[in-house]
Amino acid sequence: MNEPLLRVQDLSVAYHRTPVVSGVSFEIPPGGSLALIGESGSGKSTIARSVLRLLPRHTARATGTVQVQGTDVLRIPERRFRPLRGRTLGFVPQDPATALNAVRRIGSQAQEAAALTGERDRRARRHAVLDVFERVGLPDPERVYDAYPHELSGGMLQRVLIGLTVLPRPALLVADEPTSALDVTIQRRVLDLLTDLRTDLGIGLLLITHDLAIAAERAERIVVLRDGRVEEAGSTTEVFTAPRSQYARDLQADVPALNPDRYRRGTTVRQAPTQLELRGVTKTFATGTRALDDVSFAVTAGTTHALVGESGSGKTTAVRVLLGLEEPEAGQVLVAGEVVAGRSHAELRATRRHLQLVYQNPFTSLDPTWRLDAIVREPLDRYGIGDRAERDRRVAEALGAVGLDEHLWRRRPTALSGGQRQRVAIARSLVLRPDVVVLDEPTSALDVSVQADIVEVLVRLQRELGLTYLFVSHDLALVRQFADTVTVLRHGRVVEEGTVEQVLTAPREEYSRTLVAAIPRPALPTEPVLEPRR
Repeated sequence: MNEPLLRVQDLSVAYHRTPVVSGVSFEIPPGGSLALIGESGSGKSTIARSVLRLLPRHTARATGTVQVQGTDVLRIPERRFRPLRGRTLGFVPQDPATALNAVRRIGSQAQEAAALTGERDRRARRHAVLDVFERVGLPDPERVYDAYPHELSGGMLQRVLIGLTVLPRPALLVADEPTSALDVTIQRRVLDLLTDLRTDLGIGLLLITHDLAIAAERAERIVVLRDGRVEEAGSTTEVFTAPRSQYARDLQADVPALNPDRYRRGTTVRQAPTQLELRGVTKTFATGTRALDDVSFAVTAGTTHALVGESGSGKTTAVRVLLGLEEPEAGQVLVAGEVVAGRSHAELRATRRHLQLVYQNPFTSLDPTWRLDAIVREPLDRYGIGDRAERDRRVAEALGAVGLDEHLWRRRPTALSGGQRQRVAIARSLVLRPDVVVLDEPTSALDVSVQADIVEVLVRLQRELGLTYLFVSHDLALVRQFADTVTVLRHGRVVEEGTVEQVLTAPREEYSRTLVAAIPRPALPTEPVLEPRR
């Protein structure tokens, strides 16, 4: 029998004597693929760091066996492991924006990766880099080579990293959430690229993801982790179609692509007045880039309208115009039938009281030095609403509405999980009792199970309070679950709009069909039976 490319046996890891991984075992054959899935804190990234020997030297202790091509990397000295980095073990991190040096050109950093091939001639290394950039689908490799990281999109940066990782032809590629922050079509391209490289070059793949749909579509075997232990493991077909553990069944139920009708209501469009509207809005920046070109859409009160499209489609600019943070050069923005443009600062401030925003990243949108109750109270203080007792009551109502227990209210954001932080952000947006809440990718930084919890909160609050949502997202599977109507944007123009069922089930336009086709769809013999968590 061929020796496994990677053998992990009885791996346990502790930080400061606190166990975070316990007794984990799995194998990957040469050219094989395996996905580690689980929520935050399940131990996925710690296992990856153990394989790559990136655990903190003074605070982490790993026991067990991690063999790469028969060599136990936990036992050999650093001088013997160093030659394996890049050449035998390749690593694609989650965030390409922080993995590259912002003040050095791509080509300068690429030369370091090319040096791992053993080629000494700088011109030959440059040629090899340009070849691999072309292989990973980067347009104009010469321009990419001469660019700084900030001059490239997130999808391009991720392809740069993948290209540099596979340039030395490593035997094993470790990909840690390589697509979690990417648009659905870019995600599809990156995953297709990883699959092609594995097939063409015989590279083994260890894929770390919280999305069971991606794992089932891209890996031959799956290991489900919970609290640092293996909950279950097996072939993709076994785990996906007949999960043995309740935890794996819960993860399946929380994946939007596998349960599209989870939040579907009896009717999708209600007979109600229009709450907000863009009419023929055009916005051109000083660079000459037309971010919005005659964009129109309307949102019915009490419903959820989604804006979807790739990076650069105009979603964020539309939100900024709606909030009065950008002035359109043409067209109108109406909230509750009243035109927003041309209002005084005081009038615009009054409008914003009823138009609140929940940001994408709960780790950066909350002041880490403030307590939760103070963060939620601040809008009341700024608008001078009520006396102290009234504000205390409203803060308690808002925090209670999003399901945060009272013992958490005096903590600071750094003491909370990502899902808890996003609940705080939602509570802050609700404390003024707005009519409209703009949700800008509110769950993209969260695990799929935490995402499901947040969406449950949003659905319940909409039902109880009659809220109107404008939902900006690149996750079309989540849009299919959560929204009533949708507008598809491309290069600042409206490509298609209608009910979610119309647009995402039977799209008319080729671009919309491309977006829908990029939703992960595991090709397995039978469909799993999904039961949403209670």
